Amino acid sequence: MPELPDVTVYIDRLDTRVRGRTLERMRTLNPFVLRTAVPPAEAVEGQRVQAIERLGKRIVIVLEGEGDGELFVVLHLMIAGRLRWAAAGVKPKMQGALALFEFDAGTLTLTEAGTKR
Repeated sequence: MPELPDVTVYIDRLDTRVRGRTLERMRTLNPFVLRTAVPPAEAVEGQRVQAIERLGKRIVIVLEGEGDGELFVVLHLMIAGRLRWAAAGVKPKMQGALALFEFDAGTLTLTEAGTKR
């Protein structure tokens, strides 16, 4: 499992890449990744990233929501989870991909090397 220093590095790097950017599309490639259906996952699409935060060993992407509400995408890297960044115009590596978060500046891919979910 990625340890706290790893999560902190991810947060710092993500903050420089996606804060203020719009999450254009979120694609879940494996159904076990999505843990809620309310609001629907599509609600985060088109929303601007306000902040990247840490909640324990989870990475929280704070998005503007409709009206005064905020939306959150919470990522847990599980046993062998990793995040990969592909700049705009570069096709993301799909090996082990569980979810894709597409921004105008590039694509963030959530991967998992482990087999237990």
